[in-house]
Amino acid sequence: MNDEDRMKKADDFTAPPADYNLFVPDGWFQIALDPAERDRSIVALIDLQFKGVDNAPHLKEQLMRDLQKKAKSAYGIGGTELYLSLLTAGPVPLASSLLVSVPSADEWPKCSDPEELLDHLAGRISGDEVELGITHMEAAGEAVRLRRRSAPDPVNQLGNSLPTTAVTYYVPIPATERWLMLNFSTPVDPLADQMVRLFDTVAGTLHWA
Repeated sequence: MNDEDRMKKADDFTAPPADYNLFVPDGWFQIALDPAERDRSIVALIDLQFKGVDNAPHLKEQLMRDLQKKAKSAYGIGGTELYLSLLTAGPVPLASSLLVSVPSADEWPKCSDPEELLDHLAGRISGDEVELGITHMEAAGEAVRLRRRSAPDPVNQLGNSLPTTAVTYYVPIPATERWLMLNFSTPVDPLADQMVRLFDTVAGTLHWA
């Protein structure tokens, strides 16, 4: 393998990367966040979810509104990609989501590296069900990893009535002062640890291009 074929690591960049790449499981559906494409991709997801079901117009309409709200909110905070899991384990839906975002510079603390951001977050986040630390990603470099479990929020989480486990990775973008955020969450509380292991695996595929 020559240098051109080798996947670049964060330390290889002396100029900002042009893009990033991330591998997600089959069965994760991407919703477009651009307003021009948003509704079309949401309709495609609803058609997939309700395939063969013709007697649930109210549920379809409610899901449409909820997804529009979620996608609009994600776009407003710098979201670049939004994925929803359609995976199942037998009859059990493995519900989860991933939002990739790049916060604007004026909405982000002036932290130059993961250690500084870790100290910043540690002074603002507390609770018995919080894990905060630095993790090493094979290609993307060091990142801050935050795991927390929170009470259900049915109004803002598509009717979810179970505690939500969220894992956020704060990854510095090489040769910039910007950060990429990977925001995973799942309401499948009995399988939270297994879902988090999946999130860690997906996050570990992040690499710069």
